[in-house]
Amino acid sequence: MSLGEFEAAVRQVTGAIAGMPVEPALAGVLEARFPPGGGAFERLRALCRQGIAEGWLCGREAGGIRYGRPVKAGPETAGYSVDVVLMEGLAGPHHAHPNGEIDMIMPETPGARFDGKGEGWLVYGPGSVHRPTVSEGRAIVLYLLPGGAIEFTKREP
Repeated sequence: MSLGEFEAAVRQVTGAIAGMPVEPALAGVLEARFPPGGGAFERLRALCRQGIAEGWLCGREAGGIRYGRPVKAGPETAGYSVDVVLMEGLAGPHHAHPNGEIDMIMPETPGARFDGKGEGWLVYGPGSVHRPTVSEGRAIVLYLLPGGAIEFTKREP
């Protein structure tokens, strides 16, 4: 397995949404085009699992969260960076999304949820904030960040 294969699978998604506004309604577009159980979704899930097992994904750890940014924002990914996290039953650091955030939620434990959402897609619009939380088990979350923009806050407002 290679980072190149992972990036090619991500480009299938980012290419399909290039130029679309990053707003909550985009989740419906992604659910229709790349549904859980569908080929592209399951390919990305398999690549994430394999990358984590091989150590080229989620190579860092802090506060019980394994994470990493394997792909920086660039023209190849329509301006999106790609972060992948592996979390279980905890909340991550509070942060803002200047340009929005697209989340691909892949439960590793049946019923695991990310910010209250189960398997599938969740989209936060520009200027949104949250403390990313995985509950009811363990999940892998792939984040697409327009322009790679994320702002960590020192504390919740």
